[in-house]
Amino acid sequence: MLTQNRIQKIWIPSKDDKPAVSRGTSRAPHLANPPTVIVMVGLPARGKTYMSKKLTRYLNWIGMPTKVFNVGEYRREAVKNYSSYDFFKADNESAVKIRQQCALAALRDVESYLTEEGGQVAVFDATNTTRERRDMILDFGSENGFKIFFIESVCDDPSVIATNIMEVKVSCPDYQDCNKTDAMEDFHKRIECYRVHYEPLDPDQYDRSLSFIKVIDVGRRFLVNRIQDHVQSKIVYYLMNIHVQPRVIYLCRHGESMHNLQGRLGGDSGLSPRGRKFSGVLSTFVKEQNLTDLKVWTNQMCCSIQTAESLGVPYEQWKALNEIDAGVCEEMTYDEVKEKYPEEFALRDQDKYYYRYPTGESYQDLVQRVEPVIMELERQENVLVICHQAVMRCLLAYFLDKSAEEMPYLKCPLHTVLKLTPIAYGCKVESISLNVEAVNTHRERPEEMKKNSGTLIRRNSTSAHLHHPSLSETRLSFSVSKVKCESS
Repeated sequence: MLTQNRIQKIWIPSKDDKPAVSRGTSRAPHLANPPTVIVMVGLPARGKTYMSKKLTRYLNWIGMPTKVFNVGEYRREAVKNYSSYDFFKADNESAVKIRQQCALAALRDVESYLTEEGGQVAVFDATNTTRERRDMILDFGSENGFKIFFIESVCDDPSVIATNIMEVKVSCPDYQDCNKTDAMEDFHKRIECYRVHYEPLDPDQYDRSLSFIKVIDVGRRFLVNRIQDHVQSKIVYYLMNIHVQPRVIYLCRHGESMHNLQGRLGGDSGLSPRGRKFSGVLSTFVKEQNLTDLKVWTNQMCCSIQTAESLGVPYEQWKALNEIDAGVCEEMTYDEVKEKYPEEFALRDQDKYYYRYPTGESYQDLVQRVEPVIMELERQENVLVICHQAVMRCLLAYFLDKSAEEMPYLKCPLHTVLKLTPIAYGCKVESISLNVEAVNTHRERPEEMKKNSGTLIRRNSTSAHLHHPSLSETRLSFSVSKVKCESS
């Protein structure tokens, strides 16, 4: 077997005495992809924390270790009892000093995360409304060899601002003992404290050399300046696809298939009698939701298409939604895999996310394959996605912010609809059983593997792997395009 050790990216900043570099430039030009610090910019209640959390969830999902550092949380830790907007006045010298100390403490933690803890991207979530503050952050990035990328949220729509304050700010710890009317009034005055000294990013003069994106009126327009690398391009691509309109996403698996009944991986079998019954019940459920604009997506596999056909509505087929490719294990039962490929069986149990079936796929591969689906889901309003177990786990892990280790063990039972409702800083999930009996295809992680996690990973994966002495036989792995029904 072809093995690969885990690759750990460690960034050690240069300590030499090289001449100072130009504004906004890292002192590490010899690396194409040093750690990135995303710096949020904008007045309060402009959706900065919403974007920070959502972007962090996405970057972690695609395999870029990312963490948010919210300066407001540092401030609340330093000042336990918030009194009023007076704390944010520019002439409140003691408060200004505290806020500066909180920002510096957050930056120290950013440095530790990116240099010592394996982080690749840090999100510095604060207002950062003055050039002085942003220049200080640029100096910090230059000294440590970090790339700095600014995201400025600009919004002057009173209704959007009021909604954000009411849904998020009024319920924050600052106002836990305050009625909503007083909280709204105080927060508006807090905004005015920042507005007096707000210096937006200037793409024409002062900030023309910086890398940034301006998100204007919650994504109605964008201004993008000097994108320099893959990470920044992914950030821009993502931000240009998300929206904040209310919507619902329904996820469900196809109806029970004949291969489900037989416990077989993959293949392209049709629905079982119970699977056909579920399709009819699903059709009734969809009609009861009374969503005239509902879009239905499915994959190109027999059981999913049969399930979608029963709805009696137009649907779209996505090849990207096809089930994980089980390679040489296609159409085998778990017992057959264990008997014929005992080492493969053990390898997958040890790290199901990174394990790649011989001539097949891993969950890591699957995440890359379904990323365009996630992007399109973010652009859409109400959607029903009919797919397979492994694909549904990947989609669910994104919306619920689950780790790579958790993803392959998320429970996605047959004949159950998961209703996902995006909310301010996350996603609410409701599990709806349609009361049609089906076989249980969920396989728990073996207990002995839970105690010894992270020791072994699939070869031919681009992610970090540890060496294991039993993996000594060389074997090349080729990806084969197949159509299949269940292999998760």
